[in-house]
Amino acid sequence: MPAAVSADHALPTGLLGGCTPRVFLARHWQRAALLVRGALPDVCGFFTRQALCALAARDDVESRLIVRDGRRYTLEHGPFRAATFRSLPERNWTLLVQGVNLHDDRADALLRRFAFVPYARLDDVMVSYAVPGGGVGPHFDSYDVFLLQGFGRRRWRYGPQRDLSLRPGLPVKILRRFTPAHDAVLDPGDMLYLPPAYAHDGVAIDACTTCSIGFRAPANAELAQAFLDHLRDRVDLAGRYADPGIVPTTRPAHIPAALQEHAVATLARLTFDRAFVTRFLGSLLSEPKPQVYFDPPASPLPLRGFIAAIRRRGVHLDRRTQWLYDDDALYINGEAHPWPRAGRALLARLADARALTPADAARLPAAATSLLHAGYRHGFLHPA
Repeated sequence: MPAAVSADHALPTGLLGGCTPRVFLARHWQRAALLVRGALPDVCGFFTRQALCALAARDDVESRLIVRDGRRYTLEHGPFRAATFRSLPERNWTLLVQGVNLHDDRADALLRRFAFVPYARLDDVMVSYAVPGGGVGPHFDSYDVFLLQGFGRRRWRYGPQRDLSLRPGLPVKILRRFTPAHDAVLDPGDMLYLPPAYAHDGVAIDACTTCSIGFRAPANAELAQAFLDHLRDRVDLAGRYADPGIVPTTRPAHIPAALQEHAVATLARLTFDRAFVTRFLGSLLSEPKPQVYFDPPASPLPLRGFIAAIRRRGVHLDRRTQWLYDDDALYINGEAHPWPRAGRALLARLADARALTPADAARLPAAATSLLHAGYRHGFLHPA
């Protein structure tokens, strides 16, 4: 069962190099890099080469294989066969497996250690396996990232850089010029935080794994496109342009002014308020990734049996489930649900901690329990 989220941001933590979350966010978040020695030594052996290759063989897992030959790079997308890895050289390649938290409880628990940042900003855990010399080249990310070293060692060169132009003609985004300000070798359990647009290059010294805890920050253009798609699905403008009584024209290629005015007036009817936008945003941020599939129970418990089960054992969210909320609604995997009249605090606790104890489950009112039962039938949550 997932651990409850601590609300105490005043306590220092080894995860952040002795900083409190509040101090880290004030001094480093989106401002400056931070290297933490021995941040999480307990996760060093979580992911083996065999386990990552097995994930990369699945068609519901996003994976990439990058091989470097001098200044040339090749990129392949999974799923991969086992024979692919047997044919690779001993040096200069890396396997990247995205969204490992969707498939592994340990990776999901790792992601939740960073819950001092809102879930709406947390994205996923990518795990890379690299042989000596392996890496993706000097690059930058458009989002915050924590780079946690698993087993083995990796050398990181990094620093702020104004020139972010890329080398043309490559399948991966490699900086044309790279001028690092820092150089550090990360041992197992060490972690490096990098703000957005920090140039960095990680090269494996030994065969090693690196866990990349990434954060989402939609570009304005992406946000606008998603909103237009959302709006399109909800547009219902009755009527159609008509022009009875028009007279013959001598300029048939000229767009009639009446048609232009009709278009302006019609589109002006597309209005939205703050509530519409916040509902859209909550639905967007809680939308599962395209490759996510839920597993409904083969023989679901009826409501009465489900209530008895969660009152005995508690309930927890499936690791693939995204629950978010605001003052007006609860957002479950892309759908907005108005708060029920009772049970709001307990449902918010479930969204925050991703679990409820048996005692809390026993206090759920009927409407909240029915909502959970519907989610259970879809595979969104489970009795503990």
